[in-house]
Amino acid sequence: MALRIDIGGLPPGRLRFAASPLAELTAMLHVLAEPGHHPQFAGWAGDVWAGMRPELAERLREAEFLWRSSRADFLVPARPRLTLAEELDDVDRIDDEAYVTAALVTTCGSNRVHFGAPSPLADATARERALDLAQARGALQEAFAKRLLADPAAVRARVRHTLEQCAEAFFDAAWAGVAVQLATDLRLKNDLLNRQGIGAALASVSSAVTLAPDGDCIIVDKLQDSATAAPGSGVTFLPSVFGRPHLVVVHAPGWQPVVQYPVAEAGPSELVSLETVTLRLEALAHPVRLRLLRTLARGSHTTGELAHAWGLSPPEVSRHLAVLRRAGLLTTQRQGRYVRYAVNLPHLTALGADLLTAVLR
Repeated sequence: MALRIDIGGLPPGRLRFAASPLAELTAMLHVLAEPGHHPQFAGWAGDVWAGMRPELAERLREAEFLWRSSRADFLVPARPRLTLAEELDDVDRIDDEAYVTAALVTTCGSNRVHFGAPSPLADATARERALDLAQARGALQEAFAKRLLADPAAVRARVRHTLEQCAEAFFDAAWAGVAVQLATDLRLKNDLLNRQGIGAALASVSSAVTLAPDGDCIIVDKLQDSATAAPGSGVTFLPSVFGRPHLVVVHAPGWQPVVQYPVAEAGPSELVSLETVTLRLEALAHPVRLRLLRTLARGSHTTGELAHAWGLSPPEVSRHLAVLRRAGLLTTQRQGRYVRYAVNLPHLTALGADLLTAVLR
């Protein structure tokens, strides 16, 4: 599975490394929403939640779909600015169509963007489809999608205000230290880019990011088998302290490609029994089960959602999920008539940091 970014004919200087306050804030929000993905920041997350005003905590929960399972494209800027306020101003300039589409991709749990499909803002059938998908993911997602479709301007203003409140509550203090680490990484990356070229710079980003032999394509090991092209504006790489182990890629049609990569060191893996390792590795030996697990690492899904996402039959998906569940790699939760499957992160972590990073990437 790989995402290919065509950079053929890209002018020099259009592959850039830069820091983004908004992207790093989004990474922090993901840590707060999914602390199990980031055990190294458990103490920080606990302190932030303990000191947070109830009003802001409620606002984060109502909009967490924008950053919990995946990141809304507009929260990972292709043109980073020096300040969070400047980047939020750029988000305000995005039209409602692009904003709502990006928000619905994360809210409704879709990992695929259908370019050219009817707009849910104007097409009744597309609107009902979006609401059905949101409903399948829970009452909060459905309520958020309804508000977004009914009054995009109001939701956009509320999301911006929430992010501004985050700056005052915890981001500004954290950013002061994070910015130094990001600047150090950027000096290394830009030096490699200038002295040794794109291949060396990409190799320092992650072992999951490589340059094709012909030099015309960046290959990223991701969940999707997909391809995109870098327009004249190029490709942007954003370092992140709070992002480990995730490698976030913006690649939807209409958006400039952006890669947010981690700079922090991974923590050590925990020891588990040989019997447990054997059972779980056997469960992961099938490529379809591994693909399903990587999908579930982005957030809980129903059998029907997984079948639709990968073009499989529901019975086939159910059989693979049963194997993963018997191995202790999945948990389940019933929500009305839906049964949602999620990754058992502690058990997955026990298999090792490399596997965890590959699955969560």
